[in-house]
This record gives sequence, structure tokens and C-alpha cells, in this order.
Amino acid sequence: MTAVVRLIRQSRAAFGHRHYYHPCNLSRRHKLLVYSNLTRRLPRCYDEIAVFGQPNLENSRALSVDAAKISTGDASRAGPLIEYDRRIAAGELVDGDMCQVGTLQELQRLYDELVASADACRLDRYSSEKAGRSRWLWSRFMPQSTYSPVKGLYLYGGVGTGKTMLMDLFFNELPGNWRKKRIHFHDFMLNVHGRLQKHKGVADPLEVVAGEISDEAILLCLDEFMVTDVADALILNRLFRHLFANGAILVSTSNRAPDNLYEGGLQRDLFLPFIAALKERCVVREIGSLVDYRKMTSAEQGSYFVGDNSSAYLLQKFQHLIGEHTTARPQEVEVVMGRKLKVPLGANGCAYFPFEELCDRPLGAADYFGLCKNFHTLALDGVPIFGLHNRTAAYRFVTLVDVLYENKARLLCTAEGSPHEILDRIVTIADAQQMSPRTSSRSRRSDNLDLCVDNELGFAKDRTISRLTEMNSKEYLEQHTAMLSGKHIAE
Repeated sequence: MTAVVRLIRQSRAAFGHRHYYHPCNLSRRHKLLVYSNLTRRLPRCYDEIAVFGQPNLENSRALSVDAAKISTGDASRAGPLIEYDRRIAAGELVDGDMCQVGTLQELQRLYDELVASADACRLDRYSSEKAGRSRWLWSRFMPQSTYSPVKGLYLYGGVGTGKTMLMDLFFNELPGNWRKKRIHFHDFMLNVHGRLQKHKGVADPLEVVAGEISDEAILLCLDEFMVTDVADALILNRLFRHLFANGAILVSTSNRAPDNLYEGGLQRDLFLPFIAALKERCVVREIGSLVDYRKMTSAEQGSYFVGDNSSAYLLQKFQHLIGEHTTARPQEVEVVMGRKLKVPLGANGCAYFPFEELCDRPLGAADYFGLCKNFHTLALDGVPIFGLHNRTAAYRFVTLVDVLYENKARLLCTAEGSPHEILDRIVTIADAQQMSPRTSSRSRRSDNLDLCVDNELGFAKDRTISRLTEMNSKEYLEQHTAMLSGKHIAE
């Protein structure tokens, strides 16, 4: 009986809430006056936008019709495999090996399934909004789990095997009216933590955050899925449990198989249910290619300097980039949630840092993403040989390279050795076990003492070497220039 009374009270509250916002309610006159006064001040481009929950139904209906034409017409004759074949024929891509082709077939299969099940998956942005309004009242009484009828895809493999390129090819072929999002995993988790801060005090903030994310994008494409932070590991299981229950579909790339994620991490037993959920909701496919396509780029373009006087040469290159008559000065930029980052020298979109200022301080991915939002080029002086003594700095350097690469930023740096040499002392547990125990020389004994046995860093090492190689190529610099040109045109 008590439950029935509570249900009746909730019904009254819910209907009262809906009635308050009904257009015919005279008690809304004051709010409508506020609405009309505000819209009077808005520019013409805002006339068609829903303000304070007042949607323009005619425009929404027209957009939905157009979107339906896109998804049912063009989408049926498109897909990542078809676009890949077109680019090969046009000479825009080098034909990959059978591992890449097999992965493309898997992506095409997923694409075709999503197109066929677009309504059931609630992918269309406009029709899902309409359905969401009709489910509003019922969801207040009985929360529902609506798992997607289509499973996602988890791609993993070695560095430079084309995982990111293949996922981007898939994402770019999806209809524009779908609720989709492509984002780097680091950036995704920063976004999640920012939302959690905003919803402090809520009974289950992760449920609220998952609801917001799935409302914005039901299809999530996460690049470089890599869990190294204990805070991320502890929330991923509950976060994705809510996301999958909301119908979210995950497409992800990683260097690690699901069972090897967060290997050896603190409190990993709390992370294991996420691995089980990941394998249940995604088709897992390994890209077994042994080719590193990043190393097939053109010769070095002079962005990575080793040797005497390299620091002075880096400053000369930095001055050339900002302009001979421009003076670089210390700056302070906002990076995340009000935090400030001091830049030793900056001008015209270029920043200069000694290595210690950027990787020997308590900074992380959020700070590096903020840096990339303010600067498109980074000059980094004095990258050391990494080992056990500076393992934390190595983690930050790997994260910095990932963020720069994801944002197509340009990196100029001086180092004590080549990319292979600076990361040579970082190994996985398996590599350490295979190493010879003999130490025939004093230098070898010294190297072994500084050997850093770390699975996460060991796996990330090959990716970092590969990316540093590509970032020093002509093709990467052309992409960087094209990105800058696109920003200038947008501005």
C-alpha cells in the first residue's frame, strides 16, 4: 500500500511538472515574456534554435526527413571498405596486407548492421529526440535497460598497423545525422572526470554522466584505449555498465588485448568486470599485421635533433617558426578547469619548454590537451634517456607524444639519443625474462640497474617510437599544415 501511495505522489509531481511547462498554462506567462525578451536580443541565426525547450517543429521535421534520406539512400551504397577501395584506386592510400583487409571487412559488416538497425539502435538524432520525449514519464517510474541489438568492435594490434586510420575511415562514412562521437581515450576520460566534478553530491553521478554521454552520442569511437590511471580503472566498469544499458555502442582501438588491459595495476580485481562486459558487448579483433606503416613515410624533415649544440639549433628553429622579427615571451595559459600553465616562451602558436618544465612536474593529459588548444607547435629541449630513475617522466613523455599526435601538433625536440635509444631501457616483464642474465661489462651492469620493467610503458614504448618517427616525416608535416590552413579558413 505504501508503494502505491508513493507512486501516486510521484505521478502528481510528474504531471505537475509537465503541466507547468505546457504552452496553455497561464502560470507560464512570466517565463514566456522572459523568453520573448531574450529572443528579441538574439541575432537572426538563433531564430530556428529551440530556446528554453521551445523547438521549431517544422524545421525539426524537415531535418528529420532529410536525414532519413541520407541514412536510407547514400548509406546503403557506402561504407569503409568501399571508400578504402576508392582511395586505393585513386592512389591516395597504399594497399594494405590481408590483416588490414580482414579488419576492413569486419568494419564494413558493422557498418551494414548499423545502417540496417539504425532505428532500433536509436542512431538518428532527430527521431531519437522525439522517442526520448515519449519515454520521459515512463522512465520516471521504472528505469529501463535498452541494450543495443548490434555489438560494437574492439580492434587491437601492434603499433603503426593502421588501427586509427581504419577507425577514422569507418567513422567518416557514417551518416551525418547519427548520434556519434570520435574521441581519443585520454580526452574522453578527461571529459568524464569534468562531468563528475559538475555532478558532485548526486546519489550516483556516474549514472548521470553516462546518461548525458549516451544522449549526445549513442555510438562512441574511442581511439587508443589504454588504462594506466587507477582513478580511470575504478570507474570504467560502472560507467560502461550504465552506457551499455543505455544502448551505447563502442568502437575502439588499442595496443592491448582486452585481457591485458591495466595488467598489474592497483586493485585490478575491481577492473576485471569491465573486461568481461567489454568482451560481451564488442566483437574483439586483432590486427596481426607486422608492418609499421608509419615507418614507410618519407625521410626525416629535421624536427628531432641529437648531438652537440642541438639546443642552440632548436632555439634557432623556434625563432624561424615564430618569425625573425617576433619576440617570444613567457605566457600563462588556461588548460583545464581553471588551472593555469606557465609557458617559458611562446609566440604565434609556438611554445618552447625545457623537458623538466613539462615532464618532470605534476602534469598530465589534461594539461597537454590544454597546451594543444593554445599552441600548434611545441619545441621541447633536453629529452633524456629513460629508465628506472625517471619512470614517471617517461610516462608523461609518452602521454605528451600521444596528445600531440592526436591533435596533429608539430614537435621539435632535442634528445640524448634516437627515439629507440631514449626508450631502450624500458621493457615489459616478458622482455626482461628473456634477457640474458650475464653482465660482461661494467656498462651493462649499470644499464641493468637502471632497467625499467613496466608492462604499460613497455607496450607504449613501440607506439611512441613509431609516432616520433612519423611526426618527423614529410607526410605528417603536410597534415599539420593542412590542419592549420583549415583553422585559418574557419576563423
